[in-house]
Amino acid sequence: MNVIVIMLDSLRPDHLGCYGNRWIKTPNIDEFARECTIFDRAYAEGLPTLPVRTALFTGRYTLPFRGWQRLEPDDVPIAEILWDRGFTTALITDTYHMHKPSMAYERGFDYVEWIRGQESDPYITDPNVKVDLERWHHKNYSTEQYFSRSVEERRKFFIQYLRNTAHWKGEEDHFVVQVMKAGARWLEKQVGMGRKDRLFLWLDSFDPHEPWDPPEEYYELYAPPGYEDKPIIWGGGSVKEFTELEIQHIRAQYAGEVTLVDKWFGWFIGRVKELGLWENTLIILLSDHGEPLGEHGIIRKVRPWPYEELSRIVLMVRHPDGMGRGRRVRAFVETVDVMPTILDCLNLEYHSEQSFWGVKVENMHGRTLLPLMKGEMEAIKDFAISGHYKRSWSIRDGDYTLYIWLKPGAEYQWGLKPIEMREEKVKPELYKTERDYVPPLPRDYNWREDLPEKENLIDVEEDVAKDLELKLRRKILELLE
Repeated sequence: MNVIVIMLDSLRPDHLGCYGNRWIKTPNIDEFARECTIFDRAYAEGLPTLPVRTALFTGRYTLPFRGWQRLEPDDVPIAEILWDRGFTTALITDTYHMHKPSMAYERGFDYVEWIRGQESDPYITDPNVKVDLERWHHKNYSTEQYFSRSVEERRKFFIQYLRNTAHWKGEEDHFVVQVMKAGARWLEKQVGMGRKDRLFLWLDSFDPHEPWDPPEEYYELYAPPGYEDKPIIWGGGSVKEFTELEIQHIRAQYAGEVTLVDKWFGWFIGRVKELGLWENTLIILLSDHGEPLGEHGIIRKVRPWPYEELSRIVLMVRHPDGMGRGRRVRAFVETVDVMPTILDCLNLEYHSEQSFWGVKVENMHGRTLLPLMKGEMEAIKDFAISGHYKRSWSIRDGDYTLYIWLKPGAEYQWGLKPIEMREEKVKPELYKTERDYVPPLPRDYNWREDLPEKENLIDVEEDVAKDLELKLRRKILELLE
């Protein structure tokens, strides 16, 4: 059997038709979903980008232990395990954070292709490459964001992205297209050499992560009437820094990016079928986290707030034997469960005394999802946790979600230095999450009303909050033992 994992960064489940959205166009993902088990309550435990990938690669929680950092030398990533079992492995990605010095996320892969230029990746540094900053709204860089940098520094980052993409001529230059085509080329090469089994491809697309700059026709599908200003593709911060129409415009840019991603995901799946790999390939589609687009008063991940719009992820598993086809799972699952699921699908024993380079694989925290896919179990855990290392914890038990804010001034994402937040959280929050929440069209969006968690019940449901906090602290202590 082959394994292909397709990561779509920052993709919100509520922006896919298969998760209940009726206005956004995602026909290819929706068609693929009909072949899958869909997990409706999948969550990222440690946020954001790199902690999620650490959990996915190792099957171990990060939230109590580490945040934004490299893989440690004693980690046992799944690529090393599969390489040791005779798989030909590849990592293809434009997620440049994984490529930064010393990060080591390429460990275990025979082939690695870094597609450069996303965000402020220092890819094209030639100062003679001219960009027209006047084409873009100043709120791409002038609003307060999640790190303590000046407007001038943020402006330089935005200019770097414009340099990185200055050579683009059309849709096929966009990053998601480059990633999907590179993935297809690698598969074509393997098939050309007679390899059609024991292939492991981790295809990691940074889109639909910001900057949200889909071709104009994709944006126009969702554009709010009346917006005639310059594009905002990278703006972030408090909603108070944006007009209502600007927020709707940003949401339309994101929706357009999702539809662009859907098109090229479908193209890639088509190539898998044409190459004769569909019948023998386990395919997992997921996202690392969602994206705040006005909910709780913020745009982008500018605060360490693991609310529903950020923590909930896309997760669907297509087994080549049809196992779990068409099944929807309402039980809680987490990012740590992906690795043991892959190993279980491959019939690779991991509850054993066998060790890899001195670290036992049985030390994974995650649990296989196969019993849920087969319908043998209704649940594998009673709740899901999520949060940011040293900043925030949350726990969801199906009825309520509790948020706990840790010591102010602790490290947020990159582990560089404490960050003083203008909107520091102190008091715990308790919500009843609206099930199956789907946001309205961008033109109808109201950030004050349209969110899955509305009323903070912490003062009226004290017993519920105390019970959840006890469960959460027991879980953290259990992991730390």
